[in-house]
Amino acid sequence: MKTMLRLTVLALLMFAISSVVAQDTVTPEDLIAQLPETLQALYANTASPVLPSAYDDFAAVDAPWHWCHSESYQGNPWRVSVTNELQRLADIYIAEGLVSEFEVSDSNGDVAQQNAQIRAFIDKGCDIITSIAGSSTGLDDAIEAAFNAGIPFVTVAGAVTSPYAINVDENYNRWGYDMANAIISELPDGGNVLLVEGIAGHPIVVMERAGADEAFAAAANINIIGSVNGDWTPSVTKSVVLQFLATNPNPVDAVWTTGSESRLVAEAFAEAGRPQPVITSSISGDALGYWHEHQDDFHFTGHAVLPVPTAQALFRVGVRLLMGQHPLLNTLMMPIPPVTPDSLPDWYSECMTVDSVSTFPIPPEDRMPEEVLNAYFANGEAIPFFDYAETPDPCAAES
Repeated sequence: MKTMLRLTVLALLMFAISSVVAQDTVTPEDLIAQLPETLQALYANTASPVLPSAYDDFAAVDAPWHWCHSESYQGNPWRVSVTNELQRLADIYIAEGLVSEFEVSDSNGDVAQQNAQIRAFIDKGCDIITSIAGSSTGLDDAIEAAFNAGIPFVTVAGAVTSPYAINVDENYNRWGYDMANAIISELPDGGNVLLVEGIAGHPIVVMERAGADEAFAAAANINIIGSVNGDWTPSVTKSVVLQFLATNPNPVDAVWTTGSESRLVAEAFAEAGRPQPVITSSISGDALGYWHEHQDDFHFTGHAVLPVPTAQALFRVGVRLLMGQHPLLNTLMMPIPPVTPDSLPDWYSECMTVDSVSTFPIPPEDRMPEEVLNAYFANGEAIPFFDYAETPDPCAAES
C-alpha cells in the first residue's frame, strides 16, 4: 500500500515542481501578503529565503510514519534538548500508532557527512526527514533527492536555500538587529562592544551578524572592539571571552552574544576582575540561576530562543505535511519572545541554578497557537495529540 502511495505522491510532486517553476515570477512580498498582518510582521528585514511552497499538492501519507531527523551538531545542551523534545513528541505518536520509529543521525558539523546521512534516510524509505542543517546551501542536492523520492524535508533553526524544503524559522537577522539596538539603548553615551558569535559560517550566525552590523553601523558612538566564536558551546564561549579579556585591556561595556551562554560570559568577566557588561543572549536556566544569585550585577536583556518550542514547531509542521496540509510558502516564521530585565522573575524557577546548563525555561504561553499556525496553510487544521499545556515543567527533570 505504501509503495503505491509513494508512486502517487511522486507523481504529485512532479506536478508541484512544475508549479514552482510556473510561479517563479511570484515575489516574496506576494507570498507574505497571503498571511495575516501579525504573521507578515515576522518577515520584516528577513534574510531567509521566501519562495513558493513545493508542497502545494502533497498528498497525505498513510501512518504509521517512519520519522527521521538529521542533526548537524549535538555538542551543546540546546541541541540535545531539541532532540529530546522531538523524541518525547514522537513517543506520544508512537503510542497512538501514528509513528512507527523515530531515528536520529548526527554529522557533528561535517556537511558531507550530513549529506550522506540524509541519502541513507532516503534509501531507508523514511516518510519525513526533519533537520537542523549544517549549511544553508550545502544540503540542497540531498534535499531535492528526498523531495523526488516523495519524502518531505523540513528544517528548523536555520533555513536552507533549496525550494524543496519547508523551513520552520525565526527571523535571526531581525533578532541580531534587535539585540544590537537593545545594547545601543542601554549605552546612551556609547561604549565598547564585544561580539560573541556561534559556529563560524553557520547560516544563523551569518544572519544574526548581518542584523547586528546594520544596527551598530547606525550608532556612531558604538565601537566594536572584537569578535570571537563561542561555537554555542559553554566551555568554548568562556574560554574565548577570557582570552579576549586577557589580551584587550580596554573597557568592554556590552557583549552581544546570540547563544545561550550569557552566564559563561558573566563568569568570564567576574574571573577576569572586569566590570560586568550589558549582555544580550537567549535566556537559559543557568543564566536565570546566575541572575538569581547576582541580581545586582547581571545585566541581561535579550530574547527566548528556546529548544523545546523550537522542536515543537518543527514537529507540528512535519505532522501537518504528513497529514496533507499545504503550506502557503516555503519559510514559516515563528516569533521570538523578548526577555527584559524586568521580566526575568517571570522566567525563573527555583530549580534553576548556575549548574542548570541543560535546563531551559518554557514560555508561559504557546508562541504559535494552532489557530495561528493554521494561517500558514491553505488547508490548516490542528494536529492531534498535541497540547502545549502538557509540555513538561523544566524543573521536573531536575527533581
